[in-house]
Amino acid sequence: MKAGKVLSMAFENLKQRKLRTSLTTLGVVIGITTIIALASLGEGFRFEVKQRMEAGFELDVLIIFPGSLAAGLGEPFTRTDVANVRNVANVKLATPIITLPTAKVFKNDNERIGAFTVGAVNLTEMQQMLPQRFRLAWGNFPDPEDNNAIIIGYRAGVSNETAVVTLGENVTLVVPIEVNGTFKYNLTRSLKVAGLLEEGGTGGITNFDYWAFVPTKTIVEMLNETKEKYQIILAKVSDPQLSEQVAKDIETRFEKYSISILVPSSFMRQVDNILNLLQIFLTAIASISLLVAGIGIMNIMTVSVMERTREVGILKAIGAKSRTILTMFLAEAAMIGVIGGFIGLFTGYGLSYALAIVLSSFIQPQQQQDTLFSTPGREPLSISPVFTPEWTIAAFVFAIIVCLIFGLYPARKAAKLDPVKALSYE
Repeated sequence: MKAGKVLSMAFENLKQRKLRTSLTTLGVVIGITTIIALASLGEGFRFEVKQRMEAGFELDVLIIFPGSLAAGLGEPFTRTDVANVRNVANVKLATPIITLPTAKVFKNDNERIGAFTVGAVNLTEMQQMLPQRFRLAWGNFPDPEDNNAIIIGYRAGVSNETAVVTLGENVTLVVPIEVNGTFKYNLTRSLKVAGLLEEGGTGGITNFDYWAFVPTKTIVEMLNETKEKYQIILAKVSDPQLSEQVAKDIETRFEKYSISILVPSSFMRQVDNILNLLQIFLTAIASISLLVAGIGIMNIMTVSVMERTREVGILKAIGAKSRTILTMFLAEAAMIGVIGGFIGLFTGYGLSYALAIVLSSFIQPQQQQDTLFSTPGREPLSISPVFTPEWTIAAFVFAIIVCLIFGLYPARKAAKLDPVKALSYE
């Protein structure tokens, strides 16, 4: 029997049992809808997280700390340590940072400027290290020989969209000095505002919105120290793909000391792997509903074989082969999968958008008190479904395969019927 004839008979048999076929197909629709909705939402969430991480980190910049981030920071780096990092293969540039988290910046009227951390850096090297992030909204970077200038982070220098500092304004840097675990006195220095950094609006260590920067020489002169003590070293690699190897090479230069290296590209890959596993897990849960629909298909088709026993007997009596009967029943199962899968794709798209709206409305109020995902100057975290051809095709094919697998038993049962017994079946 020709394939067209088999499909025509299968379609007519499904039409004769409209209610039963509709309910069976509904199970497939629900399964595919769930798979598409969860897969697209998972893909959208992964895309949003990766986009924010890429905005918060430079993939070609390694961030090096002395000691362990878990156990506590160790002794600060020295000039020799910075030179060792610079000499590592594939390191284009290395620049150190002196961090002063207890330092404060005041205007002349004793109004504090909201810089939570003061960093002493080589401003020229910082521009080369972070060209997309270390840029000025207004003003100019001071000359390398100018030790009386200060650069203010955007959120530290702007309040309620109004600048609290002006170009050329004099401010006072106050550095508390600790003696035996107690702050005994303050060192002060008058500095001139040279510029305001552009707004970063992203999370991560390299978000400088609430920082203030001064030349390294300025802090060295204030503290009257003969040796600089650096809390962070930034290393720019020639190729982000080499970041992990460069990090290992740097660690070999500090075998006698404990250091921690943040490798953004490695961190992002680990997060991406976790999100992939989460998406697979959610999709696997959604697939259970399709398997339940498959059991329903097996049950309905088994009953259908019993009802159509005499019909099968007549077909065999007029010369229909067993494989033709098998193909006819499998065609019915495949049609249920095709119809249910096709409808499920569209309903899955609709459900994913509805869930995205609900989840986004739930997440955004939480972000008002969540500094991890809600950063000034950046849109709140929202989930938008992302549809990929791979997931769409896989879900559609999966629906057909499940229907064929669960339809195989009743189809074989029908194909093995004895025509004499089938004709005499009441």
